[in-house]
This record gives sequence, C-alpha cells and structure tokens, in this order.
Amino acid sequence: MFTQIACNNSKKEATTTSGPNLEIPPLFERSGELASAEEWPRTKEKVAELKDKIKKEPNDVKPRLQLVVIYLSEARITGEHPYYYPVILTMLDGVLAMDPKNFEATTFKASVKMSQHQFAEARELAEKARQINPNNAYVYGVLVDANVELGNYEEAVAMSDKMQALKPSLEAYSRASYLREIYGNYPGSISAMQLAVQAGLPGSEPQCWTKNILGHLYETTGQLDKAEQQYGDILKLRPSYAFAMGGQARVYKARKEYDKALATLDKAAAVMPEFSFHEEMAEIYALQGNKERAQKKYAEVAKMLNEDARSGHAVDLELCKLYTKSGQLDSAAFYGMKEFQKRPKNIDVNHALAWVYYNQHDYKKAGQHMQVALRTGSKDPELLQQAGAIELALGNQQQSSKLVAAARKTNPKFTL
Repeated sequence: MFTQIACNNSKKEATTTSGPNLEIPPLFERSGELASAEEWPRTKEKVAELKDKIKKEPNDVKPRLQLVVIYLSEARITGEHPYYYPVILTMLDGVLAMDPKNFEATTFKASVKMSQHQFAEARELAEKARQINPNNAYVYGVLVDANVELGNYEEAVAMSDKMQALKPSLEAYSRASYLREIYGNYPGSISAMQLAVQAGLPGSEPQCWTKNILGHLYETTGQLDKAEQQYGDILKLRPSYAFAMGGQARVYKARKEYDKALATLDKAAAVMPEFSFHEEMAEIYALQGNKERAQKKYAEVAKMLNEDARSGHAVDLELCKLYTKSGQLDSAAFYGMKEFQKRPKNIDVNHALAWVYYNQHDYKKAGQHMQVALRTGSKDPELLQQAGAIELALGNQQQSSKLVAAARKTNPKFTL
C-alpha cells in the first residue's frame, strides 16, 4: 500500500485515557543521526510555539491540528509509531470533542487508522469526512488507500481519478502509480511516480518517500542501477533516510553482495526501529546458509511485530508472511486467515495465503486464493512465479510456463 507506514520496535509506548484529553503530549525525543538533522531544532521550536498558543487559547482547534501535522511527520521520520499514533488519536479526539464535525480532524483520524492497518474504520471515517467536504483532495487519497487495502480496486480507481481532478500533486500521482502497478502496468506506474517526484519539494520527506518508491519500482522491474541511483540521490539530500538505506541493501542483496547488504541494514536499523530491515537480515542469513541465525532474527521480528500490535497496529498479514518464511506454517495460516476474514478481496492477503497453502501441500486451496490474487492482472514477478509453482503442482504445466515467462518479462533477473 502507498500509505507511509512502518511496523517497529519502540520501547516507549503512549497510554490512552478514556474521555477527551486536551493535554498536549510531548515530542518523542530524537536520538542518533536523526537528532542532528537540520529540521529538528526548528521542529522543537515550532512545537513550543504552538503549545504556547494552545495554553493561551485552549479552545482554538487550529494550533492543535497544526501540532497533529507535525506529529504525523515525526512518526514517519522517526518510525516511533507506537508512541505517536496513540497520542495523535488522543489529540484528534480532543479536537472532535470541541468540534464534532471538524473536517481536518476527521480526515487525519482516518489517515492514522490507515497507518495502523485498521482499514474498514479508516474508510468509514474518510467517507464521513467526504460528506463534510466533498471537494478536498486529501480525503480522496485516504479513500484510495482504504479501498485498495479492502480489495475495492474499482472504487479506489474512481477515488484516484477524483483526487487527480481536484488537485494534481505528489500525493495524487503516487496513488495513480500504485493503482497502475496493481493493474499490471509497470511502465505507467513508473511514469506516474516520476511525476510525483517532480511535484515534490526537493529534499522534503514526502519527495524522498516517492523517490524511494520509484527506486523500488525499478528494483521490481530489474533496473538495479536506476534503483541504486534513486536511493543514493535521497541519501545525498537526507543522509539519515533509513528507507533509502534499506533500498540500497536490497540492491546489494540482489547482486549477492550479502556482507555489504547486512552492513547497510545494520546502519538503517540503528536510525529507525523498522521491522522490515531485520526481516531482510534474516532472509540474507538464510541465503548464506546460516539457518540458526536466520531463525533467531525471525524470532526477533515476531517480537517486534507483537509489540507494535499492542499500540493498536494490526499486523496479522505481516506475521503470516514472516511465519511462512521461517517455516512455521500453522502460525502463518492462523494469521493469514485472521486477515482474510477482514479483507477477503485483497490481492496481497490472498497471495500470502496461497503461498502458505502451497507450502502445506494443499494445492487446491493455494490455487483458489491465487486466482483472487491474480484478478487485477498484476505483473508482480514474485506473485507470477509463485502462481506458476502452484499451477505446476496442480498439473497445469502449460499455464505454469506462461506465468513464469510473464514474471521474467517483468524482471529478467528475478529468481525466487
């Protein structure tokens, strides 16, 4: 999904209270490289200024909403979601207690629910916000994301078109890119993401995020040199941008430069407590033949995800994928079915379940879920190669060959 989220292992978690709480929680103090970033002193200064305004005018919702925007940005930059998302929701509930039909608060709450993977609630809140103001582009972006995650792809396209018509922007182009990817149009997806990058303020966090997604699209299509260039360009502008370090590590991994990949992932993980960096390490250990170290790292990732879940972040799909990789197939099936019950039409959920059942040698169920996963015409090489493996297991050799050929057409360098 396009939403800028990450699951992580922050030891500091916010606590929530019943009823509206109008107190303003503090910023999470940055550490390491992030603390030396040039925007951090300005951020602290702005927060202090807004808190002073709130103290003088406690019933004015505007500075409260400005603080929410800053805290949302900090959540993305630092990865400290277990702290930030609960406190942001508390702040937004305070605003809504004062102004129940506040459009910005309702929309921001929907966005946070998206980031916590509470997709049905996010969609409900975004629809409520749209009733308040049907001419705001931002809310259509949340509706795109929510409908994608719920498997309502046709509705997501309609919301994306509306967003684009209201305000062509980095956010609109990014959503269009993701939908083109879902529907199997990688050249169109790359073109739209290039437009998103061009629309962004150079060096800003949103522009770096879109450059990072563009780099990943290049990776997926086997254009590793172009991917590496995107990640390098980001790090020239924001040296502590951990997701770009993660991208560099994946490029090294694809080139079988495993030691270099691990060193880069260590550096990224030191900046941000992002679970995917550690999961990537586990995969590399497995590729190196160090099964014991891989299993230990997979266990660490499971612990991180479960800690994140305690802050309100739904992580069942992530656990399903993790347990499949670590060979704990009963656990993988359990979490996959939990997610499937909430999102039966989502192609990623069905893809994950199909692979669980394939590894359990239940090829009939694997094929049923894979049919749903392929329904948008995705050309994702991993999806197609795994679909080919399932068809071969079902005895459909000709269909298997077609799917594997399609995977290699997307990315000639792809290997499962």
